[in-house]
Amino acid sequence: MLLYFVYLCGFTKVYVSPNAMAVLQQDEYLSIEAPVEGVYKESGSRFLALAYPCSSIERAMEIVGDIKKKYHDATHHCYAYRIGQQGDTYRLNDDGEPSSTAGRPIFGEILSANLSDILVVVVRWFGGVKLGVPGLIRAYKSASAEALSKASVVTKTAVVPFEIFFEYPQTDSVLKELKRAGAEVISKRFESECSIKALVPKSRIESIKKMLNLYALKGKPF
Repeated sequence: MLLYFVYLCGFTKVYVSPNAMAVLQQDEYLSIEAPVEGVYKESGSRFLALAYPCSSIERAMEIVGDIKKKYHDATHHCYAYRIGQQGDTYRLNDDGEPSSTAGRPIFGEILSANLSDILVVVVRWFGGVKLGVPGLIRAYKSASAEALSKASVVTKTAVVPFEIFFEYPQTDSVLKELKRAGAEVISKRFESECSIKALVPKSRIESIKKMLNLYALKGKPF
């Protein structure tokens, strides 16, 4: 029997298969590997959906700006983004379409795929025939779904950039603890005071802080 989790997205129910989430470990979440696009046409209007991996608001708005310049002849440039492991940074934009007929169905497709660190922009060229609220919702939903169906989904790990300061004789102990925590070392500095910068899985930050206390070390996020 196939069960589904239900998210309430405004007045839209979004069904998410738990199978997509069951394989994820703590600190892990899903995103897309590379940009993809999809096209939907109805009553003369053309909807071009463009999906991008995106991990910051600044980058999302930069992409939206670039798309508006590239497709300056379009009638609307609607979008939704979702950022972070929990997806609690998000925005929906109808860009002049009737309220909740564009950004919300786009966002609904992001939720249904259980994706984050993603931006989906749907560019519309008006074909001369009004689609009405149901038609618009269907069009923006379908275009987004078409794009996301082509995406390669990747698993990402939520990390905290962390820097540890220590004396040289403590190097082996620090590296051993970082390895145990599953951290990725990104830089090392060996001077009068040594330091290591690492990307620490979010759930292991407390274990790193315990190490700092154990060895009387200093450390902080950066």
